[in-house]
Amino acid sequence: MPAFGIGTNTQRTDAGKIRGKQLDIACYCWFTSHAKPTPNLIKFMDENGEIQTVREIRVNSMEKKNYSGIPSMEYVCQIVVNEICHNVKLIFFMQECKWVMNFL
Repeated sequence: MPAFGIGTNTQRTDAGKIRGKQLDIACYCWFTSHAKPTPNLIKFMDENGEIQTVREIRVNSMEKKNYSGIPSMEYVCQIVVNEICHNVKLIFFMQECKWVMNFL
């Protein structure tokens, strides 16, 4: 047993709740041979009720997280919508097989 309890609480930390504007999205992704999904295309409904298709996705980073105890993969990305670049987080909830987009 390590001294002073070091190494006794090594389970994954919780990232809390997702903050900011969140949209449900459809995502076309590539799964690597190690079961890591990589988003290639997304579709979402904008404020005007129109379906937007985004093919320009630049993934800057990816991190495994737990939001309120739910395992997920978070991608910090830049996307281009109507010729405007946006910084977003694409979050994949593994248990539900559900994608959401969170504007930064």
